[in-house]
Amino acid sequence: MRAFLKSTAAAFLALNKKAWRYLPASAKNQRPVRFYGNFLLTLVRLLADRTQNFGTLFLRNRPALELIRRLSDRMSRDSALRISVLGCSKGAEVYSILWTIRSVRPELEVAMQAVDISKEVLEFARKGVYSLESLEFSNHPVFDGMTNEEMRQMFEQKEDRVEIKPWIKQGITWRAGDAGDPQLLDILGPQDMVVASNFLCHMDPPQAEQCLRNIGRLVNPGGYIFVSGIDLDVRAKVARDMGWKPVADLIEEVHDGDHFLRDDWPWKYWGLEPFDKTRPDWKVRYAAFFRIGVAVERADRD
Repeated sequence: MRAFLKSTAAAFLALNKKAWRYLPASAKNQRPVRFYGNFLLTLVRLLADRTQNFGTLFLRNRPALELIRRLSDRMSRDSALRISVLGCSKGAEVYSILWTIRSVRPELEVAMQAVDISKEVLEFARKGVYSLESLEFSNHPVFDGMTNEEMRQMFEQKEDRVEIKPWIKQGITWRAGDAGDPQLLDILGPQDMVVASNFLCHMDPPQAEQCLRNIGRLVNPGGYIFVSGIDLDVRAKVARDMGWKPVADLIEEVHDGDHFLRDDWPWKYWGLEPFDKTRPDWKVRYAAFFRIGVAVERADRD
């Protein structure tokens, strides 16, 4: 019976996917279509076999990087900013964050901890050397969308490869570790900002929820967590339960900033639903940045 239901659901999704191609973009933003799209996404997730992967790219979510820059700009000149990037994969996100901050705050001391469960990919990231011709650990070029000027600022070219510039590499501690490890706080210590992007969606919801609660413990009171690439129901539930305050600045831009997640809705289990301000819970549902350990207004909690 389970096999029959699974094959029936797969056939239903295949038929819907064909019809979906003929819908204009304007129609997909209509509330009834969004509702139906989320229903299809639920079926996709029920059928999916979730597995971790290391696909990523530089400057993946530019609004998110801009918000990180704004938050870091609030730090005083003589302070140190402690950041952890969990699930750092090939290092693109780590280096993108450091380039963004140090380009405008070169005097700010940044202590970056980059963590991934794979020792092999972590060693690749630590070297900071990327091929211009071949794909490594993914099926998509890591430089997609970068301008020539951005490439020049971030990399030194060496024949058919490029290497991250030394001033960006400074201050990084690379660690093999599991974001779900209960000892993670003891290992990394309290952080001013934690980035956990695009790996929690590859976990089953109960595991992702438990992992996110563990990650939240890393953040100092008044600090920030950035979490994207996760089932929104899971993120919203944890945020409400833990009393996290959603950051309203650039909330819609950050939500739509990762076009891979948005373009794959509703046909991939990591697909990200359209931003919907008509929902009473839209702030907590669609926020990717949260401030931890501060009072949360009722409107933000609901």
